[in-house]
Amino acid sequence: MLETSVEDFVSRFADAAAAGQLYPQPEGSPLMEFVAGGRTLYLFDRTGPYTAKPGEARVIVHGTLARFARVGSTEAKLSVVGVSGVEGVGQIIRLASRYTAVVQARVPLVLSSFNPLPPLNVGEWLSFETQPPLHGFLVTE
Repeated sequence: MLETSVEDFVSRFADAAAAGQLYPQPEGSPLMEFVAGGRTLYLFDRTGPYTAKPGEARVIVHGTLARFARVGSTEAKLSVVGVSGVEGVGQIIRLASRYTAVVQARVPLVLSSFNPLPPLNVGEWLSFETQPPLHGFLVTE
């Protein structure tokens, strides 16, 4: 299980929220348009319709891994894939569980797997690709 509730997920990963700009959601759209780290991300809104207001915001970006591998790189990269996915290279900044790691790749990303991850260490670099859609959890104070 990757999360028990939206509230629990937000409390566990609020420190990994990306700072950026939210744009208005079209009526009826489940996707938030969020610009952070020089990238425009379309995130499935997990905190409820009409909660996200346009303007500066902190959003936890959560992706499920389609693939990943350890790499020796020391340069963070992040590219948008399709409507709501990303691929890139980032450094592990936190290991949250056997299934989830927080990676810094231009923006902090919470990356999870449905299968246990191999033993990883904070400071290692990963290349990764997520499955769509990316999920967005708005952090409110």
